[in-house]
Amino acid sequence: TPPVVTLQLAGYEAALPVSEKSNPITQELDWANPMQVVQLLKECDAKIFQEEEEALLNYKRLYSQSVLETMTDIISKAQEVLKDPENGLIVLSGSGTSGRLSFLIANSFNKLLKGLGQLPHYTYIIAGGDSTAAEQLLLSPYKKSPKARWKRTLGLVRSCRNHTKPSPPAVGVGSAPHQPWSPQGWHLIASLGSSLHFTRLFLIFDGPEGIRGFSWMKGGSATKILLEMVLLAAHKVSRESEIQKSECLVEILRTYERAHTVICAHSRKIAALVKGAGMSTASEGLYMVGWPMLGLIEIMNDVECIPAFGADSKDVQGFLIGDHNDTFNKEMDLIAQGPQFAFSQEDFVKIILPSLTELNSVLFLFTLDNDLAEVEKLVIQVKEKTSNIQALSHATVGQYWLASLRKLFPAIISIMWPILFRDYEGNFIQKFQQELNTKWILNTVSPRAHILKGKILCNCMVDLLIGSSKLFWRAVSILQRFTGHSQARCLDSLLQVICDSEVLLDDLCNKEISTHILVATEKNKVIGI
Repeated sequence: TPPVVTLQLAGYEAALPVSEKSNPITQELDWANPMQVVQLLKECDAKIFQEEEEALLNYKRLYSQSVLETMTDIISKAQEVLKDPENGLIVLSGSGTSGRLSFLIANSFNKLLKGLGQLPHYTYIIAGGDSTAAEQLLLSPYKKSPKARWKRTLGLVRSCRNHTKPSPPAVGVGSAPHQPWSPQGWHLIASLGSSLHFTRLFLIFDGPEGIRGFSWMKGGSATKILLEMVLLAAHKVSRESEIQKSECLVEILRTYERAHTVICAHSRKIAALVKGAGMSTASEGLYMVGWPMLGLIEIMNDVECIPAFGADSKDVQGFLIGDHNDTFNKEMDLIAQGPQFAFSQEDFVKIILPSLTELNSVLFLFTLDNDLAEVEKLVIQVKEKTSNIQALSHATVGQYWLASLRKLFPAIISIMWPILFRDYEGNFIQKFQQELNTKWILNTVSPRAHILKGKILCNCMVDLLIGSSKLFWRAVSILQRFTGHSQARCLDSLLQVICDSEVLLDDLCNKEISTHILVATEKNKVIGI
């Protein structure tokens, strides 16, 4: 029986954004065994698909009528660009989780266009510039503003000012523009003022995260689903004009909902993966090697854990196997960034493979569309160093494993997908579902690993890296939650630790929060719990 922990939830949580609230479903997550972790987080994710009449009135989810209507409007704007690709550009933009998902989805839809024999007209912007993007994901420099030759843009970017017909919708998932928690994106919207006419601004609240504040989990999944739904529907309707936009949206959303039920059949195997991976992470480290695009999902999951859990970059390391020349911006030399940005197959073979031991675990992520002979070759190399290997694979009905490859793995999570759509866009829906299911599974691995490392109390991260204003105020609220003291007193306590001072002098109190964040970023421990 878990010990009774006095939680001071009344009052102060009402002022927090939804994503920062405590989820009652996972209040005892830190005492859950691997199977319970899988079940509890699966229950949290199911809220994404909750029908409007079943949901709380102040939570707008993907099935909410107002959200579906807004998405229908955005489809029309996207269609304008798709009908005039020579003069159109679709820009996906964001910071942190949103920026990483912008990268992933822009790449996916450019591949869709390539398969149709069309030039790419999706691009992305990750806030923060070259170094921030490299540190966050190893994926993207700050893309320059779209050139003046584009007559229409669809996206949330400052460069919309320079275009004759910008149509930028602003989308928020999980957090409202509420001080002092306002994400930087909301400040950007306010600063642009009347210079941009936003097509629509809408928010989705899918309820508190399973791990308080870890917006990569449910918020990231909802963002991925939303963007893929809108853009897939835009492509589908552009090619088949008789299709109703709203019906197309709901049809695609239903397939994502069915995808969530797929993992139920694999709960026991996922729990075994969670147990083994968690133990490796808590001891010598877990390595994940994935083929595109699952490899990108795996790397994004690893990177999200660093600020959220105060994780070491070596706790879980992801590597992208195979050719990815068409994935990254060619103008960025990732190798020149240094060994801390190692992520390629060559990096894994040269740096990691020689030092593997039986204390390490390696998880392989791939689909049966990948080069299975290449997978087998790498598995054989790894198995010479450690027997702790597992596979997470996706296949479509009619595809089969190589018998020799299957024999190499002591544990396999093999997800078989039915053929739902026979058209071109339908094939991409299935790829997106595979990515999302991979994300859901990895979202269960990370919390269990960090529970074992003592970084989660109840369902709250207590060892986070204070590297932004959002994380700064989260640290204050964590102290409020577990002490019951006022925000002012908890703020003073936090600043005392950051400034290494038992007494807060006026000059310290009057400094900008950003100044304290710069100091806190360099400290190993800040939250005194």
